Amino acid sequence: MSRSTNHRTNGTEGERPTTDQTAGRASSTAPKAAEFQTGQVATFTFAHGVHDTYSSFLAPMLPSLIANLSISMTEAGLLDFAKTVPSLLQPFIGHLGDRVNLRYLVILAPAITGTMMSLLGIAPNYAILIMLSLAAGLGSAALHAVAPAMAGRAAGAKLGRGMGVWMVGGSVGFAVGPVIIVSVISKFGLEATPWLMLGGWMSSALLFIRLRDASTLSPVSQHRGSLREGFRALRPLMAPLTAIIAATGLFISARSTFLPIFLTQEGDSLWFAGIALTLQTGVGWIGALMGGAISDRVGRRVVIFAAMSSAALLMFVFLNSTGWMRLPILMLMGISLPATRAVLMALVQEHCPSNRAMANGTFLALSFMLESGSAVVLGALGDIMGLRTAFLLSAVILLLGSPLVRLLPASSPSEPD
Repeated sequence: MSRSTNHRTNGTEGERPTTDQTAGRASSTAPKAAEFQTGQVATFTFAHGVHDTYSSFLAPMLPSLIANLSISMTEAGLLDFAKTVPSLLQPFIGHLGDRVNLRYLVILAPAITGTMMSLLGIAPNYAILIMLSLAAGLGSAALHAVAPAMAGRAAGAKLGRGMGVWMVGGSVGFAVGPVIIVSVISKFGLEATPWLMLGGWMSSALLFIRLRDASTLSPVSQHRGSLREGFRALRPLMAPLTAIIAATGLFISARSTFLPIFLTQEGDSLWFAGIALTLQTGVGWIGALMGGAISDRVGRRVVIFAAMSSAALLMFVFLNSTGWMRLPILMLMGISLPATRAVLMALVQEHCPSNRAMANGTFLALSFMLESGSAVVLGALGDIMGLRTAFLLSAVILLLGSPLVRLLPASSPSEPD
């Protein structure tokens, strides 16, 4: 009887560790969980950078595509919108990625997006441009749905810093991409752009080596919330997030998608427009990295407000300058606003720790769709009243929308309410 009792007791203890055992096990794994894994974060940042290099092809290609296929600025805005329609799938891809290992979506994203964006130059008509943009958007949705959450886990306790480093990849990609595509078009013409897809495939091969053992799954020790639980956790954030993204949408379209068109309309060369776009996006990593790290200390809302208001004021200065004097202004603008997305990504992951990929995918889907819809609106405004007036309106809306950050929940006890 005693042996049987002891056997059952030992078995129960074996199946359910004691509090001391659990605490000891947690304490032994806590430092590893909190550690910033530089190599892993750098790999995801590389994937982001290569992918966004190809994503950035569209804006500098638009002047040539408009001239070649006689499309309007509204149709140009619709191309950007089509490229982001698949982002609606991101919450569901992210939710699946917390339960099924979707590492191959990250691995193949540069190859898929690189192929589709490189083929834009030889598209025979507008319908094919739309189809290629939609296909490129699938690669983008796959990467952005799961990779930021993987990078966030690898960042440990320094989530703001991790998201800042992740954003470095996008900033560098959007800086390098315009230089590459403008150089190829200027030297060889639009028909040479398909050769550029080779870089995407080589990058995916490298990512296969680096990530073949990686996983998108949430840790086994962590509760994996249901889709309903994830949306419930995000519910308090959705209204202020939507308002902030809507306030920044026209501005982002102005400084990225339509900047080359605006500059060429004002008499600058395609080369100057490409350099301007490169310099502006090339310094974005500074704002993302600094903003993410600073927000870990002073709170998320302070950084977001400073980024939005300063970017709007810089647009007013930009519109009242000419020539090469615009470049340093664009660089300052490029430093300010990227901090907003890095900090918001950290915020949504903090509020949904059991389903980070779903939360991140929901936020990015909302961002991409509202920003792409804003591109269509800005293109229409440009057709009606001119791009200069549309750019000015985007800055006014951004400045008036900056106080909306007060609607976000405080992310630290030290952050003022």
